[in-house]
Amino acid sequence: MPTCPRCQSALDAAMVHCPRCQLVLKAHGHPGIPLHRALDGEPLCATCRYHADDSCNFPQRPQAQTCTLYRPPIQETEEHRFPPRRGFLGQRWRQYQGLGAVLALLLISLVVVLLQG
Repeated sequence: MPTCPRCQSALDAAMVHCPRCQLVLKAHGHPGIPLHRALDGEPLCATCRYHADDSCNFPQRPQAQTCTLYRPPIQETEEHRFPPRRGFLGQRWRQYQGLGAVLALLLISLVVVLLQG
C-alpha cells in the first residue's frame, strides 16, 4: 500500500489527494497520471532519462521538483550497448517502403503491357 510522501499516512493507489494533509498525489486531478516528486530536495531532472538525452520539454526543467514525465535512467547492459545486428536489407527496407511499393507497381504494369503486346 502506498504512503503519502509528506505525512506518511497509508493511501489507496487511486487517491488523487491525501485525505490527511491534502497533498496532490496525481497530476491534473486524474488518477491515471502519476505525479513524481523529488524527495530529498534534489531536482528530478538530475536523474531523469529525458534530461540526460536532452529531449525534455518540461517548462520547469532543470529545477523540477514535481514532474509527470519523469523516467529513471536506463541501467546500461550488454543488450543496450550492443543492439542486435540485422542485415543491410532488413535495416533499409523500412526506410524505403514507399519507393519499393512504387517500383513493384511499375514492374507489374510493365510485365502486363509486355504480355499483352
